[in-house]
Amino acid sequence: MRRLNRQCTPAAKKLVGTTALDISPTVDLLAIFAHRDDAELSCGGTLARATEQGYRTGILDLTAGEKGTAGNADLRGEEAEHAAGVLGVAVRRNAGLPDAGLENSPETRLIVAEFIRLLRPRTVILPYAQGRHPDHRIASQLAYDACFLSGLAKMPLPGEAHRPHKILYSLAFRENNVKPTFVVDITEQIETKLRALGCYDSQFAGKTWAGELFPGGDRPLYDQVRMHAAYAGSLIRTEYGEPFISGETMAVDDVVALGVRSL
Repeated sequence: MRRLNRQCTPAAKKLVGTTALDISPTVDLLAIFAHRDDAELSCGGTLARATEQGYRTGILDLTAGEKGTAGNADLRGEEAEHAAGVLGVAVRRNAGLPDAGLENSPETRLIVAEFIRLLRPRTVILPYAQGRHPDHRIASQLAYDACFLSGLAKMPLPGEAHRPHKILYSLAFRENNVKPTFVVDITEQIETKLRALGCYDSQFAGKTWAGELFPGGDRPLYDQVRMHAAYAGSLIRTEYGEPFISGETMAVDDVVALGVRSL
């Protein structure tokens, strides 16, 4: 744990507070999750990979995590900024909605839709629309609805109408029985993902679980994250991966170039 933090903090200090968040807030890929650390646990490797591919990435945390058992909102905010720096995330914003009290209401949809218009992502990653924590279930539908409303020109929102092209759902440990639409190879990003998680000392130090995303066992949390990524990677014949669901059938341009051997 301490080793991860020593690696995390210097990299974060180089990026946090120096990125052009207000000058150029738009992103290509945006992860919207209920709590600080949810995006790192669910799709941190994918965010890191997209950054390395030259895309601008972002995270929108819907709450400050003020009702969490461990730590507090201010500390979690600092940890979140450090983790964003490790992943190379260009923009991290917080919607300021109530932790453990998320609602999918006309008011909250407008708040999130305003962020969508500001950030203008092409692709959005959301939590899978099931889960033990009410905030996770509601965050998924709330963000989906906000993505739609953001594209309506006559909504009482600042900025030009914008609707993301693609919405993806990240599958967590509890959804291992759900077959993913596709898996992103994060073999080269797994250590970056773990370093980002290592920034959350208040949440993960000495833990063998991380809420419903990694519900616990005898092994340290970081081992569980690595094993989950290894399982997802095995589905595409690679070392580590992150699984996703898409509501739409994926188009293929070249059937001869399809990856992952069948036999």
